[in-house]
Amino acid sequence: MHDLTERPAILLASLELPSRPRRLRSSAALRESVAQTILRPQDFIAPFFVVPGSKTIQPIHALPGISRFSVDEFLVQLERAVNLGVRSFVIFGVLPQTQKDANANSASDPNSVIPSAIRAARAAFGNDIVLYSDVCLCTHTDHGHCGLLRETIRGVVIDNDSSLVRLADMALTHAEAGVDFVAPSDMMDGRIGYIRKALDLSGLTDVGILSYAVKYASAFYGPFREAAGSAPSFGDRSSYQMDYRNTSDALREATLDEREGADMLMVKPALPYLDVIARVNAQTNLPVVAYNVSGEYAMLKAAASVGALDEAKAVREALTGIKRAGASLIISYHALEAIEKGWL
Repeated sequence: MHDLTERPAILLASLELPSRPRRLRSSAALRESVAQTILRPQDFIAPFFVVPGSKTIQPIHALPGISRFSVDEFLVQLERAVNLGVRSFVIFGVLPQTQKDANANSASDPNSVIPSAIRAARAAFGNDIVLYSDVCLCTHTDHGHCGLLRETIRGVVIDNDSSLVRLADMALTHAEAGVDFVAPSDMMDGRIGYIRKALDLSGLTDVGILSYAVKYASAFYGPFREAAGSAPSFGDRSSYQMDYRNTSDALREATLDEREGADMLMVKPALPYLDVIARVNAQTNLPVVAYNVSGEYAMLKAAASVGALDEAKAVREALTGIKRAGASLIISYHALEAIEKGWL
């Protein structure tokens, strides 16, 4: 009968330990040297909301630390970002209700906020930055949907094919202003092929398409809709955005968009869909972009504000998880703050 105090030593003596993975985790310097997933400023696309006017900064209540900027203030923020090593930006336009109508006519106005911001940024930074522009009708329609409406015997529906014409006009307007990539986020069928053909026939063959290929109908978009003033005035977007219960749809949508001429494929949101990011990445040779959306940002901010978690560590872990899942680039509202404060 062995004494209880001797038992651990006896057990250890009888064990064979051929491998000790902990050796590679024994110090911070060693862990850093063997880390497989590293976040860099170049991995991020910083999102910006641009509004008409000048000398305007409008804090967004639902997105603490994020504001809407007039074009002149937007350029100040770009300078800040470039100094932090971020070179890629996506622009969202925010319009007053008086500039919206049922046919989204302001979407192709060359003097609207997005093309104005593109021209100003290109003039100030040349080709040292990469500009993406949101191509969607929701911020230009008075009803807030991402396509044009049509009356049918079954009621009002989103008219897919007439929406393609307006989306292509919008994309051409942004391309002519000097954007590098148009980013259609509407989820209309066939819009990548339609926009690609419109760009090519207009001689804008060098302008790329970042497709919101896999965009789920998600509860995590709430803060964005406040920021962009783009909430639908009736119904929801479930007839064109994807059902979050399905993965095969994601692979189908990504395949179709790649065939139609997309240069990059996006999965949105990111954190609840890491499995989808991984599966899309496994089937394509195109870069996969993940959108770490407004609700994901807001929930970490809220938890950190009440001391429920360490914000720096939580943000670093969340962003690393997105890249580890297979994202080549990450759109994130955390990006500039995380780099500026050394969280990465």
